[in-house]
Amino acid sequence: MYKILNKKILNPTVVQLWIEAPLVANKAKPGQFIILRVDGEGERIPLTVAGVDKARGAVKIIYQVVGATTEKLSHKAAGEYLQDFVGPLGVATHLEGLKKVCIVGGGVGCAIALPIAEALHDMGADVTSIIGFRNKDLLILEDEFAACSNTLRVMTDDGSYGERGNVTAPLREMLEAGEKFDMIITIGPLIMMKFVVATARPFGTPVTVSMNPIMIDGTGMCGGCRLTLNRNGERITKFACVDGPDFNGYEIDFDEAMSRGRMYGEFERHAHESTCNLFKGEVR
Repeated sequence: MYKILNKKILNPTVVQLWIEAPLVANKAKPGQFIILRVDGEGERIPLTVAGVDKARGAVKIIYQVVGATTEKLSHKAAGEYLQDFVGPLGVATHLEGLKKVCIVGGGVGCAIALPIAEALHDMGADVTSIIGFRNKDLLILEDEFAACSNTLRVMTDDGSYGERGNVTAPLREMLEAGEKFDMIITIGPLIMMKFVVATARPFGTPVTVSMNPIMIDGTGMCGGCRLTLNRNGERITKFACVDGPDFNGYEIDFDEAMSRGRMYGEFERHAHESTCNLFKGEVR
């Protein structure tokens, strides 16, 4: 059993937890993830490691309440326990040799991007961060990004905070002005990452994307997280849990990935509604 040490509501749908898991905290690196179960009958869900505190033996996770399990998880309180918390899994983000990097995060994907930005900052890299949200109410982690970024651009779709527009606007502006990045690392909704890649393509800037497809076992055996890559004219299959979650953005078949991601949308919606009914009247 894994104790919840701290709980913080970041916005109306996003929650941050610190979990006591010393073995995971000791080994986890930016870009890796864990798989948890809330209770003995719960499903397994992957969540990216959003931070570690080795002194406390704690791991930070940040998640959006979108399905049955995240709804159930959101009703857990500090001092309560999770059934399983397995990791670290996946391949850590490759950061060696990077001197000037642009981090592009969208929505809750910023929780995955933050530890990467922090690690780069600690390595002495020049970090430009662009973070985007639908509106001011959904903004998260601005202060944390400000602390580890040489340049920070905050975007909202409706202009209610920061600059109006999506994350590709300042990225295109910087690239057209002659900015040269060793790497663009983008994490967020698939459609956002697809357009970040399209924006960078004319300039030939390398782009790393963090993929979060349907995942079950986290060891490459179930095949649920498979992705199709277009590499040197050949279509090849990779598995996000063991080959990723990071991939060359220019190789990803985003249209297929988005189609697969929608496969169980209706089922997830009904499962979430059923779980919500169990907690009616409770304060999250």
